[in-house]
Amino acid sequence: MRAIILMFDSLNRHMLSPYAADTIVHAPNFARLAAKATTFDNFYAGSMPCMPARREMHTGRYNFLHRSWGPLEPFDDSMPELLKQAGVHTHLVSDHPHYWEDGGATYHPRYTTWEFFRGQEGDPWKGVVEPGGEAGDWRSQMKRQDLINRSYMATEEEHSQTKTVDAGLHFIDVNRTADKWMLQIELFDPHEPFFTHEPYKAMYPHEYDGPEFDWPGYQKVSESQDQVEHARYEYAALVSMCDKSLGRVLDAMDRHNLWEDTLLLVNTDHGFLLGEHGWWAKSVQPWFNELVHLPMFLWDPRTGGRDTRRAALAQTIDIAPTMLRFFGLEPTADMQGQDLAVIIEDDTAEVREAALFGIHGGHVNVTDGRYVYMRAAAEASNGPLEDYTLMPTHMRSRFAVPELADWQPAEPFGFTKGLRTMCVQTRSFMNPWTHGTLLFDLETDPQQKNPLTDDETELRMLRLLAELMHASEAPSSQFARLGLPTSGEPTEEHLLIRKQADRARLALEPLPALESLPGGGAALTVPVLELLQDPAAREVLEKHLPDLVSTELVNLPAQFTLHQLAAVAAVPAAVLRPIAEALTAVPTA
Repeated sequence: MRAIILMFDSLNRHMLSPYAADTIVHAPNFARLAAKATTFDNFYAGSMPCMPARREMHTGRYNFLHRSWGPLEPFDDSMPELLKQAGVHTHLVSDHPHYWEDGGATYHPRYTTWEFFRGQEGDPWKGVVEPGGEAGDWRSQMKRQDLINRSYMATEEEHSQTKTVDAGLHFIDVNRTADKWMLQIELFDPHEPFFTHEPYKAMYPHEYDGPEFDWPGYQKVSESQDQVEHARYEYAALVSMCDKSLGRVLDAMDRHNLWEDTLLLVNTDHGFLLGEHGWWAKSVQPWFNELVHLPMFLWDPRTGGRDTRRAALAQTIDIAPTMLRFFGLEPTADMQGQDLAVIIEDDTAEVREAALFGIHGGHVNVTDGRYVYMRAAAEASNGPLEDYTLMPTHMRSRFAVPELADWQPAEPFGFTKGLRTMCVQTRSFMNPWTHGTLLFDLETDPQQKNPLTDDETELRMLRLLAELMHASEAPSSQFARLGLPTSGEPTEEHLLIRKQADRARLALEPLPALESLPGGGAALTVPVLELLQDPAAREVLEKHLPDLVSTELVNLPAQFTLHQLAAVAAVPAAVLRPIAEALTAVPTA
């Protein structure tokens, strides 16, 4: 028995032909894959973004209720490691740079062998000191490094995606007659920046004479329509490159007749917004379906299922149990997922009534396949919020000394193998309270443009959410943050949609372009902390944004401006025009 996982990052389901007949993306190999496998129509993400999703792939359980971005924990059951211990050779090839950082450093050693290819997304790879040095903020430094990295990938053959697939195909060729192996080919693309070579860009001819734009920020859209369309074409070009890589793997399956006994799973961690809902990217806005309703394809020799579709609700947490069962191992007691073979064998089978998904400190979301309920924090503080960990590292750094000054030992959870973790009080810059609680009916509103106010449906979905939180051993702080009882069912008094409707409406307002505002929006590009030092400017902010002025701004980066805060919905876009008008009349501001 052999298995191949081909994993992409930020791959949009709604732009692939097996899911969207009118897509602009040329990706014939995804259609070829669908003809050879089972296509899942209701596959959802769980914990996000990148490394939290990979922790779910390893452990088969949700982690966003307990932990922000971070490594595998000492008590985690790792699917690749369990296979390795059972005599299955597991091999990882990837160009995903987050495996090299503090918050991903424990993942790749779980495999028997691994290979990495550098250079994606500002990866600190090639050292070029001049020109530019270390000037600018972290984002400009990343962009500078990315340009350096691209110069070392001048051809498609030198692109890290190509090299990663080359390595995966080499493993297949060398081990085609061997038994008991699992290969994970994990591609960072089509994650931003959308770096491709000219042959792929040429597939999408269009008129555009604006600035280079293949790396949108994590914020609301304020760019012109032609710039938005240009970014979509840049993304499409990268998906077409990914499609070629998929085709190379399918060719290897055909060439070596691996379809007889080799499982093939093709998936992604989440999607990417390209202007939908007025947003770019992910994480800083609600987790709309474009981000969490994922493409998923599975060929399983145990069940067959060529050119079939399944509508049952499935999730990323189902991958680990599926892989273990395929190799004759039982999922561990801590795994919450189910073997997807059950769904393929019986198109009426269901493995769950509802699915949780979210990011640590953000909305806690639940779907039953028709409705999506996004539960926001009950209060502006978005607290209490806690990290439970024995591996105190963030994405690119260790926990700072002040963060750890007051940590307390927590009582063991059922999945921590009797271990007490560190309980660290924390904050999230992504505050769901600013967006409000939302409810959507995907049957009547598949694009999630019209939030519902429906007390009966909200209560039913809220009870599903609370039930799954209890089943996941969510800490009491999560219930308190969401305004829910820690025991017993939620009741009508716990509903939030009506209470937060005005805030939700304001958060959905589009972001006006700076040049369209009084004074060209110049006053809105002054750092907020600087504005607050000017008495006249502070008076303007007190009038229009009293909550902002009265809040302790300890988490606010020093360079953040009002326009940047509005871009992530931390302040309503609707107030920018009157503030710009008032600040333009303040000479010192």
